[in-house]
Amino acid sequence: MSDFAYPLHEECGVFGIYDRAGTEDVAAAAYSALYALQHRGQESCGIAVNDDGVINGHRDLGLVNEVFTPAVLGSLAKPTAHMATGHVRYATSGSRVRANAQPMIVRHGRGTMALCHNGNLTNALELRRQLENEGAIFHGSSDTEVICYLVTRNRLRMGSIEIAISKTMDVLEGAYSLVVMSATKLIAARDPRGYRPLCIGTLPGGGYVFASESCALDAVGATLLRDVEPGEIVITDTRTGELRSIKDHCGRPDRQMCVFEFIYFARPDSIIEGSSVHEARKQAGRFLAQEHPVEADVVIGVPDSGLDAALGYSQESGIPYGIGFIKNKYIGRTFIQGSQKQRENSVRIKLNVVTSTVRGKRVVLVDDSIVRGTTSARIIKLLRDAGAKEVHFRVSAPPFKYPCYFGTDIPDQKLLVATGRTVDQINEIIGADTLGYLSTEHVVQLAQNANCGFCTACFTGKYAVKPEEVLSTDIHERHLNDRPKDEKKLGE
Repeated sequence: MSDFAYPLHEECGVFGIYDRAGTEDVAAAAYSALYALQHRGQESCGIAVNDDGVINGHRDLGLVNEVFTPAVLGSLAKPTAHMATGHVRYATSGSRVRANAQPMIVRHGRGTMALCHNGNLTNALELRRQLENEGAIFHGSSDTEVICYLVTRNRLRMGSIEIAISKTMDVLEGAYSLVVMSATKLIAARDPRGYRPLCIGTLPGGGYVFASESCALDAVGATLLRDVEPGEIVITDTRTGELRSIKDHCGRPDRQMCVFEFIYFARPDSIIEGSSVHEARKQAGRFLAQEHPVEADVVIGVPDSGLDAALGYSQESGIPYGIGFIKNKYIGRTFIQGSQKQRENSVRIKLNVVTSTVRGKRVVLVDDSIVRGTTSARIIKLLRDAGAKEVHFRVSAPPFKYPCYFGTDIPDQKLLVATGRTVDQINEIIGADTLGYLSTEHVVQLAQNANCGFCTACFTGKYAVKPEEVLSTDIHERHLNDRPKDEKKLGE
């Protein structure tokens, strides 16, 4: 991702484990899995552990290794615990406070539930207002808390938690991949369109694992079984140890995963919907070489997600592949969130050019996207300062032009460099010799073996579902003068 100071973010990563054999330290397994999913969220994280029906957990702001010190992790380790859930979060809905960290643990008249959510609801504001008018009290501002309330309310009326989840899915719109843990069950559920990934793995000693990506299964020694189907509710019951499903919400014809999972969000070693993320990114590079050929001496990628596409471009074009940048992996979030001057210098600090690769050469530079364009311009300048003769920029996604309502933190439309500009005008801003984007026709063909369609609304503006009202649920955290007129009365 070009814009290191203002990168795109995916909302969350979810995880759940049921160890039937009782040989796993499920808290430690969740910790390992969250490490593998850290790329999906770096603002907060949490783990909840089920110790013979008693659910407790820990969650806080920070990275996995910051939140879960040896002492904290040790306090969660229980010899009799067979289930655990875990979550990493980046806030695209709701503010960055501890109350919005997950798993959210809810204690109600029928027991205790821990819930993890990845995605954004498009009708969260409407549902929250309904609940508040009925007397519901919210502690945070995320749409995940809305889901918790609905599931809890339905659980008090239904005979089982899985039926309560199914009833809740009747009213949810938008993107959600859920992992829910009760006293005796571990449940995974995915929205009927399948916007966000969710997979199932098996443990060597017996039991099951649910995770946003298969790389988390690898981290705990689990074997990928299959993906959770869009609309499916998968239940692991500790009383039987078996896996069963409810498919009342399955079968929608407009199933569409976020295509950016394959372009950028997911780890390249993950398998999603039966397709390798690494191979999909190489395919993007091959398509780029076909659509935008150029005479050049070397192909390089912007670390990390541009590297696979650059390799594909090289293979298709016959132009040698080279290592053009060395990435400093020790730049933390504090630096990126510092002063404006620090943000401006973040590219030079985070990336350093391998001069011998680019000096005196015509360079094809491959990246996964251009957001605002400012950092792309700085990267191109770094190459020219290092002696690159020409720089031909290739992007393994179409231009970003529209907002996302399903869990991708795309900036305000007015800040997107592609909004209202032609490719030539964008190229003038970033300063490349030539600029080429992947076509919308080819972007949906990246994952050739994937058993799903793809959402491309951020490129095309064509949404399967769109919120009637675009307003964050964090109205109570705004100053009175910043609220809409009809919401000012909330302060009285």
